[in-house]
Amino acid sequence: MKVLLVKEVPGLGTPGEVVEVRDGYARNYLFPRKLAVWPAPHELARYANLKARYAAEVSDRRAKAQALAQKLVNAEFVFTRRVHDKNELYAAVRAHDLAQAISEKYGEEIPVDRIKLEPIHQLGTYSAEIQVYEDIKVTVQVRVEPAA
Repeated sequence: MKVLLVKEVPGLGTPGEVVEVRDGYARNYLFPRKLAVWPAPHELARYANLKARYAAEVSDRRAKAQALAQKLVNAEFVFTRRVHDKNELYAAVRAHDLAQAISEKYGEEIPVDRIKLEPIHQLGTYSAEIQVYEDIKVTVQVRVEPAA
C-alpha cells in the first residue's frame, strides 16, 4: 500500500514522501498516529511544499548543531566531588552531570542518551563523546577534582 508521510518516520522516510508499506502497518500504526495519509491527489497537492519546509528545517537543525559542536571542540568541564580513601568519589560523575553542565554553560540541551561517558568514580581527566546531531560528534574533556 502506498502512503504519503506527514511526519518523519525513522527508517521509512521524511514528510512529503510517498512510500510503499504493508497494509497492516499503515492501518494499525501510521494512520492512527497521524504519521501518514492516503496519497490522494488533493493530499499530494496539500503536502507538496511540506518536503521543502522539512529540508529547510533539517538544514537549520544541522547548522545549529555544527555551531554547538564548534563551541564544544576544545571544551573542558571540571567537576568537584568529595573524595574518600584512595581518591574514590562519594558520588560518581555521570552523563547527566555533563548534560547539565553543558546546559548551564552554553544554554543548549543535549539528551543524556547522546553522551557516551561511563560513570567516573575516581579523580582524573577523562574523555566523553557527544553526538550533537546524527553524524556530528565531538569529544570533550571531563576533569574531576577533589572538593576543598
